[in-house]
Amino acid sequence: MRNYYRVMLGRRSVHADECLRGGFIGADFGIEQDLGGRLPDEWREFNKAFIPIYLAGHPDKTRIGAGLACGALWTIAKGIAKGDIVLCPDGSGSYRAGEVVGDYQYAPGNVLPHRRAVRWLDVAIARSAMSEALQNSTGSIGTVSTITSYATEIERFLGEAPVPVTVVATDPVIEDPLAFAMEKHLEDFLVGNWGQTELSREFAIYEEDGEAVGQQYATDAGPIDILAVSRDRMRLLVVELKRGRASDVVVGQTLRYMGYVKEQIAEPGQTVEGAIIALEDDRKLRWALAAVPNIRFYRYQVSFRLVAA
Repeated sequence: MRNYYRVMLGRRSVHADECLRGGFIGADFGIEQDLGGRLPDEWREFNKAFIPIYLAGHPDKTRIGAGLACGALWTIAKGIAKGDIVLCPDGSGSYRAGEVVGDYQYAPGNVLPHRRAVRWLDVAIARSAMSEALQNSTGSIGTVSTITSYATEIERFLGEAPVPVTVVATDPVIEDPLAFAMEKHLEDFLVGNWGQTELSREFAIYEEDGEAVGQQYATDAGPIDILAVSRDRMRLLVVELKRGRASDVVVGQTLRYMGYVKEQIAEPGQTVEGAIIALEDDRKLRWALAAVPNIRFYRYQVSFRLVAA
C-alpha cells in the first residue's frame, strides 16, 4: 500500500515552480553534505547522528527544532518510498500531486539539494475543494506531513480507483472502535482551533521560527500528538488523544513521552506536564491519573447543527 505526504517546496512554496519544472521534491536545512550511504532505515538513527551536526550549524535552534528538521530531512530523503504520492502547495491556493519515482540524490549548490525525482501528475487540487479535515492536515506547519489517512479522498481527486481504507479496531489496546474512528481527525481539529480551547489560556502549540511545529512531533519514544509550551516558556505540555485505547496504555504512553521530553529536549528550568483528551469520562483513567498529579484529563464534546441551504 502506498503512502501519501504533504511536502512544502521551500518556505511559503517559494521553490514550487522550479521543483515542478525540474521534476523533483527536496529539502535543505543547511546540511551541506551528500547523505548517500548515510540514510539508515530508522529515522531515529539518522537523528542521533545529524542532530549534533544541525545544532553545530544552527546554535540558535533548540533540540526540538533540530529533531523536527532532521526528521523531515530523513523522511524526504529516505522515508518516502518510490510509488508514494506527494501533494505540494504551488503557492496559488492549489496542490500539485506527484508520484515519487527516484531514490535520494544530492544536488550541491542548488536549491533544496537533498532531492527525490517526482513524476508530476496532470492535476491541481484546489484547497477549497478538499474536506475540512484534509485542509487541516495539509495545512499543518512543517516541511512534510503524513496524510495517508485521507487516501480515499486524495484518490478521488486523482481520478483513480478508491484505495480501501480500514479503521484498525483489531488492535488489542483499542477498547472503543467508535471513539477511535471519531478521534482520527480530532487532532487536526484541535490544532486548527487551538485558540478556542481551554488549554490555549496557558499554552501555545510549540513554535520554531514563528511556525507551529508541535503537531505529531517525532521522538524516539513515538510521535507526540501535540507538544505545547506555556506562555512564559517554562512548562512543556504533552497532549495525547485517548483514541479509544485502554486507559493503562494511554497513561503509560503519555508518561513515556513526558519522560523523553524531560530528558532529551526540555531546556534547563523547564518542567513537563501531560494532558489526555477522550470522548467520554473514564473511571479507570481517572483512577490511574489520581496517582499522577502532573497529567490532566479533558473530555471533548461533539455537536452539529442543520443550516438551511
